[in-house]
Formats: sequence, structure tokens, C-alpha cells
Amino acid sequence: MTSSPAGTTMMAARVHAFGAPDVIRYEEVPRPVPGPGEVLVRVAAAAFNPSDIGFRAGLMRDVVPMEPPFVLGSEAAGTVVAAGGGVPGLGPGDRVVGRLDRGGAAAEYVAAPAADLVRAPASIPLAHAAAVPVAGLTAWQALFEHADLAAGDRVLINGAGGGVGMFAVQLARHAGARVIAVAGPRGADRLRGYGVERVVDRTRTAPHEAVDGPVDLVLNLAAIPPAEAAAFGPLVRPGGALVSITVPVELPAGSGATATRFVARNDAAQLAELVALIDAGAVRVDVTARPLADLADVHRDAEAGRLNGKTVLVP
Repeated sequence: MTSSPAGTTMMAARVHAFGAPDVIRYEEVPRPVPGPGEVLVRVAAAAFNPSDIGFRAGLMRDVVPMEPPFVLGSEAAGTVVAAGGGVPGLGPGDRVVGRLDRGGAAAEYVAAPAADLVRAPASIPLAHAAAVPVAGLTAWQALFEHADLAAGDRVLINGAGGGVGMFAVQLARHAGARVIAVAGPRGADRLRGYGVERVVDRTRTAPHEAVDGPVDLVLNLAAIPPAEAAAFGPLVRPGGALVSITVPVELPAGSGATATRFVARNDAAQLAELVALIDAGAVRVDVTARPLADLADVHRDAEAGRLNGKTVLVP
């Protein structure tokens, strides 16, 4: 990606120093120019992820080296407006969605590797599609790579009310699993609409006390203390799995189950499969849309626990 010609600008949410939400400024910056293998996308929406707090605060520098100033945002949906060299299959007017591991989505335009983008779902608003890449891929890999989910399995999903939970619950149900969803009270109605077997209010019941009998899979999506994560171990049957995307998890000695903590990877082929499920009506995408100019407030709300589900940011 190179800088834009003089006078060609856009609005973007940039981090000017690592720190609190106040370091995010919505400001005019040069518009990127797509390099070889890249396309320029007019962003319909970016999406907020909890990991964005880590990027903003400088806690992710060992994972993705970014130094201020930089534009936030690791997933976006939009329309291709230009292409660099060596980009077969995508051109101006194409509606696309993708995970952007170098950031930059929280802007009016982003230059993105064409190989990381897929055609956006046709059945939902383009802005809503921004919610899919990071959360959807995380849920997909948790269920089908690290847990090998099968029809008839009994699954406990802790943190089901968040963005990853939205996809994890629906993908598990589509696979024929029975789902017990642990979430806050604000997400209960939405989760029932996804067809879960039971919704457990985490403000009233400890997650590990919510299950009668063993389960085939515990999927932890919440940032919880290690001791609370360890309490899930005895719930998993021999041959089952405990998978976490946050804290490391352990199982009792001799449990016969597996325990995994993982970080999702980018995978355009899996993302295309998710898009197909959305267009087939098997997976819904429920979002809250807010102006991109309010991104600092979104970070404040996230840190205060005031967000529910998935939030997309519209330039």
C-alpha cells in the first residue's frame, strides 16, 4: 500500500499513541492507493472486536507490530473501486468482505489484499457483512477444527451473547448440536431465537453450575479468571473437548478429554463457506450499527461492559 496523491483524502479512526480511548481520533488522512495484489475498497462498515482494545492500548505489539499513528479495524465490508496489478477475479463494483490482519478497516477506504477478500453475502445489508470475518472464522475454527463437532453433541458455550457467540451458537445448531448458552440477560431473547436448548443467565448462575451431566464440548468465549475456566474441566466427558479463545484451560488429570486455547487465523475459503450459509438462511447476522466517528465511545462502552452482540461502524 502506498500513500495517495495530494488532495485525495478520506476520514479514518487513527490511534496516535497507545493508551485509553481518547487516543483515537476521527480525522482526515491520505487515501491509500492499492499496490500489487491489492484492491481499494470503499468501506460500507468496519466492525469492532475486543482485540481492538489491545491494539489501541499497545498490548498486541508482539502479535501484530503496529506503531502509532495507525488506523484501527481488522474486518470490513465494502465495494471495490480500484485494483492494483495482478488481481484476477475482482474489479470495480464488486461487493466484498474480509479480515484485514494489517488493520486499516476503520476508514472510508482501505487497501486490502485481494486474496483475503470474498464476495459479500447478497442476502443481508453490505454494512452488516462486516461483522462476519473475525467472529465467524473464530467460531468456525473452534467448532470444526479444535473440537470436531458432530450432530447430536451437547455443547456449553460460555460468552454466547457476544459476536463470536452469535456465530458459534448458530453454526453448532446447524451442525445438529444441542446448545446450552451462557450469556448476560440482554442477549437472552436473541439466543432463544437461534434455537438453543437453554439460556443460562451468567449474572445469576455460575456457568459451571449450569449443566446437569457431562457435555461433549465446552466452548469458552469470555475473558474469565483461570480458576473459573478450570471449573469447566469436570463437565467434559471422556473424548470431549474444552476450547477457549481467551484464557488457557486445563482438564483434570486422566479426564480423557482435550483442552485447547487458540487464536483464529485468516482463511478466505472458510469465510466463503460462511457467506454461503448466510445466503442460504442458515446463519443470521444481527448487529448494532454506530457511526465510525463514535469509535472512541464504542471502546469506552466495551470496556464498561455495555456492548451486546456485534457492533459495526459506518463511515
